[in-house]
Amino acid sequence: MNLDDLAWQRQFDGGIDPPMAEYLLEQGQLELLIETARDRGEWFCAQAAVRELCAAGEFERALAVLEPFVAVGWPFAVRESAAILVRQGRTEEGLALVRPDTAGLESAFDCRWFAEPLMEAGRVDEAVEVLTPHLGEPWILESLVDLTRGQHRDARALELLAPCAERALGGTADCRCPAAGGERGCRHQPSAVLVLYAMVLERMGRADEAIRVLGPVVSELPRIAWLYAELLARQGRFEQLRELATGEHAEAALTAYADGLEESGRIREAEAVLREALEAEHGRARPHLMKFLGRQGRLDEAVDVGRPTYEDDEGNLLHEAIDLLVRGDRPDQALELLDGLGAAYVDGHPDVVHLTRFYLLGKAGRYAEGAAEAKALSEREPGLWDSTLAWMLARDGREDEALDVLRSSTEHEAFRTVAMILGWQGRFAEAVAAIPTVSAQREAWERR
Repeated sequence: MNLDDLAWQRQFDGGIDPPMAEYLLEQGQLELLIETARDRGEWFCAQAAVRELCAAGEFERALAVLEPFVAVGWPFAVRESAAILVRQGRTEEGLALVRPDTAGLESAFDCRWFAEPLMEAGRVDEAVEVLTPHLGEPWILESLVDLTRGQHRDARALELLAPCAERALGGTADCRCPAAGGERGCRHQPSAVLVLYAMVLERMGRADEAIRVLGPVVSELPRIAWLYAELLARQGRFEQLRELATGEHAEAALTAYADGLEESGRIREAEAVLREALEAEHGRARPHLMKFLGRQGRLDEAVDVGRPTYEDDEGNLLHEAIDLLVRGDRPDQALELLDGLGAAYVDGHPDVVHLTRFYLLGKAGRYAEGAAEAKALSEREPGLWDSTLAWMLARDGREDEALDVLRSSTEHEAFRTVAMILGWQGRFAEAVAAIPTVSAQREAWERR
C-alpha cells in the first residue's frame, strides 16, 4: 500500500471499483471486503466495510480497517478515523488526527477538514473561527453556509456574509470581509455571494428579505435567475414566478414555475405553461414537458413530444425517451423506437445505437437475441464487444461460455466482467482474485 497507488485508485476507480465493492457488501461479503482492504490496499473495499461496521456500531473494527491506510498518511482515511472517534465520544483523540499545525492553519483545505469534525463534536464556534481567515475563498464561504445549517449559527453566518453581500449589492470593488486583507483577498463572484446570503436568510425564516435581496439584481446578474426562481417557487410566489417565466429570464424560471404549479396540484396550469413555452421555442421546454408527461404516466405523449429531436446531433432527446419507457417497464417499445431511426443516423452513430440496443435487450430479458447480435459484432470487430457478449451469455444462463469468451479476450478490462459473472455464481473470493491488484492495473494503464 502506498499513497501513489491510493491516489491513482481514487482518481480512476481502480482496483476493486465502487460498484463491485457495493455489490460484495449487498451480498453479505463484509468479511471478504475487510480482508481484501487489508491484504490488497483496496480503498473502496475499506470504505464500504467501514460504513457497514459503523452502521452496526462496530466502531473499533471500523478503525482497525482504516488503520493501515492511516499509517501511510492517506488523508481520506485519517479524516474518516477522526469522524469515527468523535462519534464515539473520543473527541480530543479524533480532533488531534486532523488538527492543523501552524503551517496548516494557513491552508484553506486543512482548515476545512478540521472544521467538519469540530462541527460533529458540537464545537460550532471553533469551527467557524477556523474557517473565518479563509472566507475569501468561494468554496470556503460555501462550506461555512453548509456546515452551519441546523447548528443555530445562522446569525453568525449572515454576519460574515454581509460585507461581501453589501459589496455585491452596491457594485463596489471594496470588500470588508475578514479575508479581504489577506494575500489573495476576496475572490467571490457577486452572484454567488448573494445566493448564499439569500439562502441563509431563507432558512432563518426571512424569505421576504431573501426575495428582496435577489429580485432587484436578477437583471444585472442573470446567473442567479434560476436560483431566484426556485426561491419564489418554494415560497409559493406564483405571480412573481409567472412574470419571471414570461420575461427575459423565461428559460431560467420555466422549470421552477412549472414544477411549483405541479407540486401545488395545479397540473393543468403546469402543462399549459410548458406547452406555451414549447410553442415559443424556449430551449428547455421540450425536455421539461417530456419529464412532466412522464411523471403523469402519459408516456406515449412524452415520446411524441421528443420525437422531432431523435435524429438530431444537438438537443437529441432519444435517451430521455428511452429512459422514460424503461422506467415505465416498456423496454420493447423503447426498442421499437430505436429500431425506427433512419439509416443515416444509425450509420453515423453505430456504437451508441448498438450499446443502447444491448441495454434494452437486457431490460427486456431478450438475452439470447442479444448474445447472437453481440457475437456477430465481435466477429466483425474482435476485442470490442467481448464483454457485452459475455454479459448476454451469462444472463442467458451460459456462464461457462461467457467466461471462455472473456479469458481469451483482448479487452483491457475484461476482468471486471469476469468478476461480475463469478459474483453472480456466488464465487465471491474468486471474483476478487480475478481483478488485478491496484499496482498491476496502474502499470498496465501507464503502458497504454
